[in-house]
Amino acid sequence: MVDVILGLQWGDEGKGKIVDFFAPNYDVIARFQGGPNAGHTLYVEGKKVVLHQIPSGIFHSHCVNLIGNGVVLDPVTLKRECDIVAGFGIDIKKNLFISEKTNIIVPSHRALDKASELQKGDSKIGSTLKGIGPAYMDKTGRNAIRVGDLLDANFPTLYKELRSKHQTLLNNFNFTEDISAWETEFFEAVEFVKTLNIVNGEYFINKKIAEGKKVLAEGAQGSMLDIDFGTFPFVTSSNTISAGVCTGLGVSPKQINEVMGVTKAYCTRVGGGPFPTELEDATGEELRRIGSEFGATTGRPRRCGWIDLVALKYTCMINGITKVIMTKADVLDSFETLNVCTSYKIDGKETTEIPYGISRVAIDPQYKAYKGWHSDTTSIKDAANVPAEMSTYIAFINEYIGAPVKYVSNGPGRDQIIAL
Repeated sequence: MVDVILGLQWGDEGKGKIVDFFAPNYDVIARFQGGPNAGHTLYVEGKKVVLHQIPSGIFHSHCVNLIGNGVVLDPVTLKRECDIVAGFGIDIKKNLFISEKTNIIVPSHRALDKASELQKGDSKIGSTLKGIGPAYMDKTGRNAIRVGDLLDANFPTLYKELRSKHQTLLNNFNFTEDISAWETEFFEAVEFVKTLNIVNGEYFINKKIAEGKKVLAEGAQGSMLDIDFGTFPFVTSSNTISAGVCTGLGVSPKQINEVMGVTKAYCTRVGGGPFPTELEDATGEELRRIGSEFGATTGRPRRCGWIDLVALKYTCMINGITKVIMTKADVLDSFETLNVCTSYKIDGKETTEIPYGISRVAIDPQYKAYKGWHSDTTSIKDAANVPAEMSTYIAFINEYIGAPVKYVSNGPGRDQIIAL
């Protein structure tokens, strides 16, 4: 069976730590979508490590880690990450596997990403400029180069054909930046990738399942960034929800067991797009400061706001969430009052549903206020010591979203997590 961990907001929910926490219970950790625009932060031997492509189970020697076909892979980023991980004594060639159907990000994808975003001006979507969107466009356009192609003698020709197509598009954008240095780095990284374990991903993972191995599918970004169900067009280019596990790994829906969703105790968002509960005031700045809310991939300041239960209930619904993990609860330790968004008011009418065209409507979030616990929770180890105010806050969220909060993370450390 396959369990799933994914984000329920706009990403940055702390999924990396949660996957790392649960990894000892699993034999296989598999990434099923996204690319190097995702940054999962771990603390290993007291050091901060941000993984962009490698699954977060890599620091557990018993875990097999698979990069699935639903991912778009940047060889340069992967090589850099492998070097970092190897510095901790991890044998990458022993426990990292890559599906041969995984699509490759080439340098001109990054150029196209940059050119497209520049052309949009004030209406840009906040791309990380990693080439994700153009890579997925080539996938659906049936022009992509895949990891298996790197081993083919015809790879240079495939690359030249794709590069030529991209140059025509870049000319239309009047993009003249020289990317030759990117290409030199890319081809060096390709040679490294060819030395790794490249496998037929769907047979590989289904064999593990048939052997009774426990598989954990690791999501990237968040459900509100899903290409179909997120805040379109301010979304990513893949299906970030649980349905993406099947297409991103090649497993049957009947194999999906637990679907665990990760949410912060408040909300953040990086880049452009609608954010109904955003706080553009001193409170929002305080959330950012205490929570160190800066993008793991880009370093950009995250927009901060109160928890949005309209959006959270929606993402629990479309994912079939069976349990919720709440992160960064300790960030709220110093707040006297906590606001919880329970509905939206649009054109004078109240609703508890995500509206179509959310990026084009004015939303007035309606709040329910709760008394903060106003105490340091970072050293709490068990549910019996959770402040009554925190329990009340969580109980209301449980009731509203219809899914139980089973764990609360109260700090960045591996051991800072409370089972409720």
